[in-house]
Amino acid sequence: MSAAIRPRVPLSVRLGAVVVAAAVAAASCGAREPAPPADEEPASEVEAMMRRFAPVEIAADISHLPDNEVQALGEIIEAAEVMDGLFLEQVWAGSPSQLVRLAADRTPEGMATLHYFLINKGPWSRLDDNEPFLDRGVPPKPPQANYYPADATREEVERWFDSLGGEARRQATGFFSVIRRDASGGLTAVPYNVHYRSALAIAAEHLRRAASLTTQPSLRRYLELRADAFLSNDYYDSDIAWMELDASIEPTIGPYETYEDEWFSFKAAFEAFVTIRDDAETAKLERFGAELQGLEDTLPIDARYRNPQLGGLAPIRVVNVVFTAGDANSGVQTAAFNLPNDERVTAEKGAKRTMLKNVQEAKFQNVLRPIAEVALAEADRERVSFDAFFTHILMHELMHGLGPHHVHGSQRTVREALTDANSALEEAKADISGLWALQQLADRGVIEPEIARSMYVTFLASAFRSIRFGINEAHGKGVAVQLNYLLDRGAVVVRDDGTFAVVDDAIAGAVADLTRDIMTMQATGDRDAAVELLGTLGVVRPEVQRVLDRLTDVPVDIEPLFATAKEVLHR
Repeated sequence: MSAAIRPRVPLSVRLGAVVVAAAVAAASCGAREPAPPADEEPASEVEAMMRRFAPVEIAADISHLPDNEVQALGEIIEAAEVMDGLFLEQVWAGSPSQLVRLAADRTPEGMATLHYFLINKGPWSRLDDNEPFLDRGVPPKPPQANYYPADATREEVERWFDSLGGEARRQATGFFSVIRRDASGGLTAVPYNVHYRSALAIAAEHLRRAASLTTQPSLRRYLELRADAFLSNDYYDSDIAWMELDASIEPTIGPYETYEDEWFSFKAAFEAFVTIRDDAETAKLERFGAELQGLEDTLPIDARYRNPQLGGLAPIRVVNVVFTAGDANSGVQTAAFNLPNDERVTAEKGAKRTMLKNVQEAKFQNVLRPIAEVALAEADRERVSFDAFFTHILMHELMHGLGPHHVHGSQRTVREALTDANSALEEAKADISGLWALQQLADRGVIEPEIARSMYVTFLASAFRSIRFGINEAHGKGVAVQLNYLLDRGAVVVRDDGTFAVVDDAIAGAVADLTRDIMTMQATGDRDAAVELLGTLGVVRPEVQRVLDRLTDVPVDIEPLFATAKEVLHR
C-alpha cells in the first residue's frame, strides 16, 4: 500500500467521552490498491494476512432510481456509517483509542495495520482464532465483548440475571441493553438509547432526512419508525414495518445479531445492509415461501416439536448490496441473512430472508470455484454450480425460521436455554436442515434437476470455505460439526489423493439424521448435549487440515469495495 492512498475514515461520531472516526475503511469505498501479485513477497505480516481477502468491486444498478431516491439512498448510507463506530465500541472498550492511535501512523506498515483493523473491526484477526495483530495494548479478545463490565465474571452476571424477575430480567437479558456497574458497584442494565445516545441521534437524523426524500410509503414508514426506535429503544414497530417493506431501496439498520456476545448470545450488535431490490430474482424465489409449512410439517423430528402454524408473513428478498457496515462488514462477509431475531416479531410475522446476490456471486467466483479445484475429487468438480450455492444459502436462511424456537412445553427460548452454544448450533441446524429441505423440494419437483444433481458436492466445497473462517466463529464451527458428522457416517469420504467426495447413497440419510439430532437438542433445551456435540465435532481433523494447507493461494473471502456507495456519496 503506497503512502499516497490511505483508508478513509470520514465520519466523526461521539462515543462516550471519545470522538471516534466511524470505521468506513478504504475497503468500504474502493480506496484500496490492487493486491500485489501472488508471487510477490508481502511487505509485512499484516499485509500477508490482508491478502486473504480478495478486493472485489461491489456495485448495484441504481440507474432506475429518480434523483430524490438516490438522495435518500445517500442519507441511508450515512446513517449506516454510524453503525461502524457503534460496533467498534461494542466489540471492545479499547477500540476507539486504538483507532485514533493507528490513524496517526502514516507509514506504509501503519496504514496497512489500520486497514486490517478496519476489516476486522478491532485488533483481533477473525480468521486466526481472534489472535491480536497489534504489538501493544491489546488483551485477548474478551468473549463478553463490551456488553458487560470488564471486571465482571460470567458467573457473577449469571447470578445477577437469576436474581431478577419480570420486566427487570427481560431488560437485563434482552437484546438492547448493556450491563454496567452502578454507583455501589452492583450490576445494572443500561438501555442502548441511553448508552449510545449521541451516535444514535446522528443516525436517526440521517434516517429522517431519507424519509423526507423518498416517495415510497413503506420505505418512509420504516425509516421514520427506525429513527424513533434508536431514541426510544423499542424496536418492535420498526421491525414490523421492515417486514412489510416494499420498496426499491431495501435498508436493514440497527442492532440485530448476537454472535459477538460469546457469554450468553443475548446482546445485539449494530450493523447495516443498504441494498437495492432485484425484482426479477425475487420473483423467481417466491415459490419457496409456499413450501415452508409443508417442510415444517415433515421435519425429521418428533411431531410434537413441529410448529403447526408458522408466522403469517415470510417474505424472501433478493437484493444487491450498495453498502454494509458494523457487524455486517466485519471479517468474513455476510452472504444472506434471516431477521429479525426478536421472537415476538417472528411469532407474529415470521422472518424475512434476504439474499445478497452480488456478494454471493463474488464469493462463488473468487473463492468457491478455486477451492473446489483443490478439495474435491476430479469427477465432482464440474458439478459445483452457482445455482446450487445460491439456493442452499436461501434454504439456510429459510430454515432459521423453521424448527423449535422455544423449549418444548415452556416459554423459554432456545437462545436462552443454550446460551453460548446457541449460535454455532443454530448455524449448523440451518445449514444441514437446508440441505434436507432441498432434498424434499427436489423429490417434489419444486427445484430444478440441475440443482438437485449438484447441491451436495457444492455444499461439500463450501464446507471448506466456511471452516477457513475459523472454528472460533459460529458459522465455521457449525460447518466443522456437519463435515465431521458426515465423515463419521460414511456420507463423505477421503480419497487416496486427499480429496473429498460425496457418497450419493449415504448422504441424504445422514443429513436427515443430523437435522433430527440438532433440532431435538433445541426442542429439549439440552445445552449439555449441544456443548458435547460442538466440542467433539466442531474441530478441524487432520485430513481436513491437509486440504486447508493446500488452499494458501486461494482467498478466504472477499473484501468489498463499494463502488456504488462511493458514487452516491460523491455526487
